[in-house]
Amino acid sequence: MKGIILAGGTGSRLAPMTKVTNKHLLPVYHQPMVMYPLQMLMRGGIKDIMIVSGKGHAGHFLELLGSGNSLGIRLSYAVQEKAGGISEALSLTEDFADEESVAVALGDNIFEHDPDMSDFSSGARIFVKEVSDPERFGVADLNGDKVVSIEEKPRTPKSQYAVSGFYMYDTTVFDKIRKTSPSERGELEITDVNNMYISDGKMEARTVEGFWTDAGTIESLYRASTLVKNSHLHEI
Repeated sequence: MKGIILAGGTGSRLAPMTKVTNKHLLPVYHQPMVMYPLQMLMRGGIKDIMIVSGKGHAGHFLELLGSGNSLGIRLSYAVQEKAGGISEALSLTEDFADEESVAVALGDNIFEHDPDMSDFSSGARIFVKEVSDPERFGVADLNGDKVVSIEEKPRTPKSQYAVSGFYMYDTTVFDKIRKTSPSERGELEITDVNNMYISDGKMEARTVEGFWTDAGTIESLYRASTLVKNSHLHEI
């Protein structure tokens, strides 16, 4: 299985800090944000990882991480020319995936405990967290561990389960991306890809243990640092 970290975007909500570097290189407590998904994938036994970033500050990732040799892994890089959505960024990794399944992490998501990557063979797997304000997220309707539907920011959520920024896909994900069309905001949405797996009856969900947060706004960046400080993650 290959690992993918999606670390593009303009980081406009974190301006002016993101004028000088990519938001995923900003510190979350004791280390750059991108280190959290990177270490998570490494602990999951994944040694071959690609980082997809936007233009402008792409070279900063190379300065920080290099080839990955010092970490005992192999790192590759791709550049997303413009903001085109998660699915568009993921499509850039098809050659890198090379017919293997992929574990895909959004670069600004931080998990207190590693999601369960074991026993994945086909289809897709999402990771959900029970939250008090599901209307802010993509919401999964579940039947056991099977996903019935995912709805983006629903006014009337069908459950309390928010979909986190970590996904596992088999090799058919790239064909599914090619079948999607841009949304109203001009991007290829990962929810459309997920719904194709759901229609095929091939998506399962696992529950996230401990805290899960993004760090894409000033408030959530501060909150993430506080959560890390008060958890075992600050010792890693």
